[in-house]
Amino acid sequence: MSRIFCFLYGTTSYLIFFVTFLYTIGFVGDLIVPKTMDSTPPVAFGEALLINVVLLGIFAVQHSVMARPGFKRWWTQFIPKTIERSTYVLLSSLALLLLFWQWRSMPGVVWNVGNTLARDVLWALCGLGFAVVLFTTCLINHFDLFGLRQVYLNLKRQPYTSAGFRTPLLYRVVRHPLMLGFIIAFWATPTMTVAHLVFSLATTAYILIALQFEERDLAAYFGSVYEEYRRQVPMLLPWLKSRR
Repeated sequence: MSRIFCFLYGTTSYLIFFVTFLYTIGFVGDLIVPKTMDSTPPVAFGEALLINVVLLGIFAVQHSVMARPGFKRWWTQFIPKTIERSTYVLLSSLALLLLFWQWRSMPGVVWNVGNTLARDVLWALCGLGFAVVLFTTCLINHFDLFGLRQVYLNLKRQPYTSAGFRTPLLYRVVRHPLMLGFIIAFWATPTMTVAHLVFSLATTAYILIALQFEERDLAAYFGSVYEEYRRQVPMLLPWLKSRR
């Protein structure tokens, strides 16, 4: 596979990811985008719940299974290692776009904050959560995380080298600040509809489960260095000491 094709493929995958990320903000925050989680007329609860859970499950399975080292070893027998990360990013984005397209609104409101100041604070927290997500990707090499560095180095005929284990800034407070940012963004809303609650519960549960597999992989890869890091830094909540 030509280096130019790999670079164009990786660049396209990144652009699709970035558009998807921006759409996620609008989808969750009920802003600007053509369809949000509450913008269409609600359908019957059972029908909506089934469809939405299936859509969330499709993303969860794809996003988690393809991240495992065993799957990567198998997968790279068929595609170049150079574009493995870009392919993962692309398929994750497509799974999210499918979710946005087919999502069903659900009847009911769990809470609705009426106080203007309180609403503004919750919207600010939601924005802060998404900002933490984006900022965190920059701390751990944004372009490597989303596959652009790999295809760029391949284009320049330079070997790929891992950035190694680092704990910059937010990583000294919690082990997974990126996931903490998502949790804040998904739950900080002045109007919690039933559809939003289902989305927030499902994504939070997925994050908590997926992190167990990720931590196992990180410990296997980095060994005692990561084990010591786990003993010193809590997983998600800064005020909780690690139990390890």
